[in-house]
Amino acid sequence: MSFFISEAWAEAPAAAGASQGSPFVTLIMLGVLFAAFYFILIRPQAKRAKDQKAMIAALAKGDEVVTAGGMLGRIANLGEAYVALDIAEGVEIKVQRQAIQTILPKGTIKSV
Repeated sequence: MSFFISEAWAEAPAAAGASQGSPFVTLIMLGVLFAAFYFILIRPQAKRAKDQKAMIAALAKGDEVVTAGGMLGRIANLGEAYVALDIAEGVEIKVQRQAIQTILPKGTIKSV
């Protein structure tokens, strides 16, 4: 019968205790792992969000912007939650402030 199922041998209790490491090493490694995640993932994302919020707060009438959907236009009117964009001669659309992705340098729309 042992042909299909191999026999299991128990290890001595003294050997099991010897393989355990110090709990302080485990805590240090967890701390290093958390610090790595913080500096690689959390901190850069928070910085980008802060920069985006500052850019949206600094919008002014006449700025040339690109929306998240790729729409290119000049700000015609600013509201608290919405921005009116002049995208063509006589064509104005409203988008949310958070939808504005980038502020372009002045004169970019004329060169396109």
